Amino acid sequence: MRSPSTGAGRAAARRCPPRWRRLAALTGAGAGLALIATFAMPVQASAGSARPAERAAAPVTDPAALVNPFIGTSNDANDFPGADMPFGMVQWSPDTPSRPPGGGYEYKDSSITGFSLTHIAGPGCGAAGDIPVLPTVGAVDYAAKDSFSHSAESATAGAYKVALDNKVTTELTATTRSGMARFTFPSTTQANLLFKLGGSQNGGSNTRFTAVSATEVSGQVTSGRFCGAGNTYTVYFDMVFDRPYTAQSTSGANARVTFDTTGGQVVRAKVGLSYVSGAGAVANRTAEAPGWDFDATRAAAHRAWNDALGKIGISGGTTDRQTLFYTALYHSLLHPNVISDTTGQYYGFDGRTHTVDPGHDAAYANYSGWDIYRSQAQLEALVSPEVASDTAQSMLDDYRQTGVFPKWSENNGESYVMVGDPAAAILADYHAFGARDFDTSAALAGLVKQASTANNDRPGLNYLDAPGYLPHNGGYGCCNFYGPVATTLEYATADFALSAFAGALGDTANQRTYADRAQDWRGTLDPASGFVQPRNADGTWTAGFDPTGGTDMVEADSWIYTGMVPFDVAGLAAAKGGDAVMSDYLDTVLRSYTGANGYAWVGNEPSIELPWEYDYLGEPYKTQGTVRAIQDQIWANTPAGLADGNDDLGAMSAWYVWSALGMFPMTPGTDDLALGSPLFPQAVLTLPSGRTLTINGEGAAADAPYVQSASFDGAAWNNAYAPTNARSDGGTLTYRLGTTANTSWASAASAAPPSYHGSVLAPPDPRAGIVTSGVNAGTCLDVDHSGTADGTAVQIHTCNSTYAQDWTVAGDGTLRALGKCLDVANSGTANGTAVRLWTCNGTGAQAWSPGSGGTLVNTNSGRCLNDPNASTADGTRLEIRDCAGGTAQKWNLPAAPRARTGPVTAGAGQNLCLDDRSGATADGTPIQIRGCDGGEAQTVTVAADSTLRLRGGCVDAADSGTTEGTRVQLYTCNGTNAQQWRATSAGRLVNTNSGLCLAAPSTTEGTQLQLRVCDGGAAQRWTLPA
Repeated sequence: MRSPSTGAGRAAARRCPPRWRRLAALTGAGAGLALIATFAMPVQASAGSARPAERAAAPVTDPAALVNPFIGTSNDANDFPGADMPFGMVQWSPDTPSRPPGGGYEYKDSSITGFSLTHIAGPGCGAAGDIPVLPTVGAVDYAAKDSFSHSAESATAGAYKVALDNKVTTELTATTRSGMARFTFPSTTQANLLFKLGGSQNGGSNTRFTAVSATEVSGQVTSGRFCGAGNTYTVYFDMVFDRPYTAQSTSGANARVTFDTTGGQVVRAKVGLSYVSGAGAVANRTAEAPGWDFDATRAAAHRAWNDALGKIGISGGTTDRQTLFYTALYHSLLHPNVISDTTGQYYGFDGRTHTVDPGHDAAYANYSGWDIYRSQAQLEALVSPEVASDTAQSMLDDYRQTGVFPKWSENNGESYVMVGDPAAAILADYHAFGARDFDTSAALAGLVKQASTANNDRPGLNYLDAPGYLPHNGGYGCCNFYGPVATTLEYATADFALSAFAGALGDTANQRTYADRAQDWRGTLDPASGFVQPRNADGTWTAGFDPTGGTDMVEADSWIYTGMVPFDVAGLAAAKGGDAVMSDYLDTVLRSYTGANGYAWVGNEPSIELPWEYDYLGEPYKTQGTVRAIQDQIWANTPAGLADGNDDLGAMSAWYVWSALGMFPMTPGTDDLALGSPLFPQAVLTLPSGRTLTINGEGAAADAPYVQSASFDGAAWNNAYAPTNARSDGGTLTYRLGTTANTSWASAASAAPPSYHGSVLAPPDPRAGIVTSGVNAGTCLDVDHSGTADGTAVQIHTCNSTYAQDWTVAGDGTLRALGKCLDVANSGTANGTAVRLWTCNGTGAQAWSPGSGGTLVNTNSGRCLNDPNASTADGTRLEIRDCAGGTAQKWNLPAAPRARTGPVTAGAGQNLCLDDRSGATADGTPIQIRGCDGGEAQTVTVAADSTLRLRGGCVDAADSGTTEGTRVQLYTCNGTNAQQWRATSAGRLVNTNSGLCLAAPSTTEGTQLQLRVCDGGAAQRWTLPA
């Protein structure tokens, strides 16, 4: 998540500018591979290009020792370096003056303002940072900060240490619900511990500090308001010391205790936290930290991390890569967090105290839903199925308490930050990857209700039936709604995950319902531009579309979001014009990994699946090369070396873990794993079933990402997805790797990972592809340097399979590439006027019609698209000129897609079809319902311009009517919206002009069809021809 924009009803203070807007300002620095050069390397035979098998390296035996908590403490990753436990309540860590959101620590800073007890790793808004404690010497100054040097600082999993310039050494470690500190002061009578109780990252209120005894203090603070939301929580602490303090005092929201260290310089402290009560904090401290042995507590934390990290054992690779891997896994296991006390009590979302459900160890909180459903939830379930199961049960309890599942919650409060309905994907992901010890039937029932009944988690739910997408000009009400296009795609993903979860539990009805509704993504994809883009409720696309703009998107632009259909990549490819067009799109959007020119920003969630989509196009070698380039370019064993963006509660770190294993959980709600290539010679995963999955990378090396061949349990494996039983049953997946791309491995259509289309019939495929010159079939109509700025030259260039040469022949007579139109400059009509790329605007300067001899005639000028002097030189700019025929004006357009023709069957009754009464052809002939007979009067063609054609005419709303009861008739095709029909995922046919649905008022044969308000009934359900 990056500081999100807000929807209606939220305070202006919450309007943080989205970090993705920096994309527009970035140059090409840090851009990705030049894909064409990389992937066009000559391919040798598999055996020739593979590296020889290396002797097995020794497995890592102490992964916690390899963790570098300083990775991600700079460059906006917002991680923290302090002491913690896997999924623990306490994160005792230093804060610095810059105080980045959640993590609180910026490596570039040179002083520390306090060591606060709570942190969140990598959010986009301020969070936690509660109860900062700062050791000082001398006079009390609550504004104090202590300078330090990184040379005097160290951290590892579960422990942190720094020698401050004031001569105080601070050492921290933790248990799940408590922390322990060892402060070594100089010899002084004024060794202070300052409690900055109002110093939570979002400020504190209701602060209390009590001196319980000369060795014990307690207190509380209320904070929250994540991203400006209204949610709050209260955290309680109880701290004891191994020696009495000599003085204590309070000042407003601050307090201090002072020790005399002239007779002994070490002061040890233990602190318990609770979100229930002060008594809970005491109970947590006494249960988990009964003794004073700091070294033993630190060693116990180290062992706990080894147990967690050891679920994935690796062998070989450089120390830096091992450090990156285990640090990423460490970051992936920091959240969610235990919220319940050792007594089992926790403070719920309803403001009441509850007890952990029987059979579960703890309640959990802190869900960055929009982020973690893509990568972290699956990894959590794989390596910590007990925690994931408890988390799932906690989410269900949150739903029972409030009526909605958590979306982006902090402790016991919901913020409604970000969009979509991520709980469906998280719970389905948990279940798919082996975390199944929760009330699955109740969870499914809750998710179905949330997906079908108006609620705060799904603003705009009413639009999913009709028009079947969230419109640009819709009304959405509460709860931080923004980005209708992005949210439509998020809802589609949530619906698919819900469908998969229902299917896994045997609920076939809901499986089909939500698999079908997941196809609503199609309502956002303009077949003419090939991009997802803003659309009005009446079906029209908003004017002035620019694929690099962020209108109706969330932390990204249309370039990025167009690829975000993770459950149906094959369907997306077909809708864009085929695998070749889709591949060209990926080649272009992945020219950058850091957001340059509006292209992919793989440091933020909407882009992280893009590199894996080549697997679905018969080009897994591009996935292998691209993923390795991303690993090398935006990950490093440095403070700034985490993904070029927020870690988002481990979502980005989890991406790295999956990528290093050579796989990715591409399809939310399933355990489908798209394959890349492993980074290490061997990795061994201990699965929830107790079995192991071994991944061998023979010849693994930094410059050897390419799979030459693979086998599973000794048998050849030629698929770009993991064996379906590997996640549950284990086995051995072995790759032979090399430095040269093997373009034939797993390239067959049958080798692609699964795509899920539902039972919804897709609209006609667009007419898209290259436009070749009549002068030379090897030259193509091309956008100069793939530019998207208005005025970019359109030229001749050697055909090169880039997105700059993929043109869509749109139904409105335009030729479109890169989301814009082929345009005659300044609407010129004179010979020699140049053509260019320009925002589509509906003018005649952008209208082209096929002429004789393969010409393209501009309708505004009557002149033809012309290649000056019949040139074949790359970069020759095109123009318009008097139509004269010849090769200079001949253009070979992409082939027209196959028309779909057949009956349109009704859902209102058995064996009923849309029918042209009496087979007549006269304007005004009623369109009726009649028993299906296979005759010509029922033979409908679904045309590329969204018309339904039969008997030489179009299905038409009479008199362009927009009211209920408008009759439907046959009429001469005229290009008006009264004849435009859009199929929704629920089987409705929505009239573009009126927004009303085609309906059969009764099942009586001969009943004329009408337009009706879309209501989801059987009378409005239609099945188009395949």
